[in-house]
Amino acid sequence: MQEGVLRRQEETARAGGANGAPLADLLHRIAGGDRSALRRLYDLQSPRLFAVALRITRDSHLASDALHDAFMQVLKQAGRFDPGRGNAEAWLVSLVRYRALDIVRSRRREVSSYEPADEPGFDPDALEILASSEEGQALRSCLGQLEEDRRQLIVLAFVEGLSHSELAARLKLPLGTVKSAIRRGLRKLRECLEQ
Repeated sequence: MQEGVLRRQEETARAGGANGAPLADLLHRIAGGDRSALRRLYDLQSPRLFAVALRITRDSHLASDALHDAFMQVLKQAGRFDPGRGNAEAWLVSLVRYRALDIVRSRRREVSSYEPADEPGFDPDALEILASSEEGQALRSCLGQLEEDRRQLIVLAFVEGLSHSELAARLKLPLGTVKSAIRRGLRKLRECLEQ
């Protein structure tokens, strides 16, 4: 009986889930020490999360490291996830994103010859993976409603992993302009997604 419930939850999670509820349930079980829930979460989310890490690191080994580090963090901090503050999938993406950014930044310090690609933009494969979920489709629709400059800043910041100062340098904009445009863009995205 419980296996049937878990199978339905996994199918719901693959289809996007209702506000990430199945993923939140898995995180709750992980917080309680359930290692099988960690395995299920990994099986459900690792392809999407690996794509996020790969887009930021541009190296499959570094992306694997970021994914591993993020899941170790999930194991240790699953109890900190609060479904009232946000979606479980978004929480997982943020963990992977920050781990990938940390790896890239430390790598830049170690290897001074590391340079990110010069062309701004984003990997269509990563967006296809994101668009496969209900939340991803809603996000893509809401991104399409933003002005081009704000959309570009948000995509470069969150998909490419560029910091505000890196964005300002790349786009030759004042740092304050970049920060306020991203803040306003994120506010509009939040309003759109809450409708």
